[in-house]
Amino acid sequence: MLLEMLSSQTVEEAAKSVEQSAGLVKETMDKMTSWLVSKSGSLLVALLFIAIGLKIVSLLLKVIRHSFERSKLEASVAGFLLSILRVVGYTLVFITAATIVGFEVTSFVTILGTASLAVGLALQGALSNLAGGVLILLLKPFQVGDYIVEDTKKNEGTVVSIDIFYTRLRTIDNKLVVIPNGVLAAASLMNLTYQDKRKTEIKICVSYATDMELVKKTVEEVLVKNHLVLHEDGHDIFIDTFDDSGMTLGIRAWVATSDFWQATWELREQIKAAFDRNGIEIPYSRLEVTMLNHE
Repeated sequence: MLLEMLSSQTVEEAAKSVEQSAGLVKETMDKMTSWLVSKSGSLLVALLFIAIGLKIVSLLLKVIRHSFERSKLEASVAGFLLSILRVVGYTLVFITAATIVGFEVTSFVTILGTASLAVGLALQGALSNLAGGVLILLLKPFQVGDYIVEDTKKNEGTVVSIDIFYTRLRTIDNKLVVIPNGVLAAASLMNLTYQDKRKTEIKICVSYATDMELVKKTVEEVLVKNHLVLHEDGHDIFIDTFDDSGMTLGIRAWVATSDFWQATWELREQIKAAFDRNGIEIPYSRLEVTMLNHE
């Protein structure tokens, strides 16, 4: 008897619960239907706005892509910028459509801004490298194939790749150096191959007793005969410093950037050989000792 009463009560409670749920669903559907009917005009306008807005964004992106291609912008930077512009354009279209329907987007924008700030702080280093990569690829202080020296850690080498986050260098002994783009964008660096020609400088010490006219004539002959020197740009031969054991002679000549090291090495060897033929002394450090006899 007790079991029958409990079962009957349970069935009644279940039926009541189902009835309440059905009523709640019906009430929700009625509200949604009423809202859709009242907002039907706004919804149609919003949908029309989305369709037109997406078309306009696509057209603008095509125009920007063609302008990037005409400006010969790096493919990686062009793709990155187009992706950002696409996201921004689509976001603005949908937010505007939501405003047309009647949604309050202020809180959404606030949440989105807060989330963006939090992500930016968490990824500060990565974003710095990203911004540095974009600046490098846009401003082009160096390109693949250039030989650069960065001032932060004095790393140097030939640029083998410029990525969004990192730049890779190959050193003269074939080691790979990976440098964050944020470092390269924020610090100074030297691009040794940016220009088509460079001025090589050689310094060599000669004795104080040396005939300077003979020295300049000898060096002049070496420079004129060297096939790597750009003679039309002129050259300089001068006394650079007066040292303890002799005078330091400065020699400067223009050469093609691609021939810089080869020309420098050849000129050093040829000047040394010419000095030997003409009896010009290259002094070395000497120490004179005077013995005093106190007997």
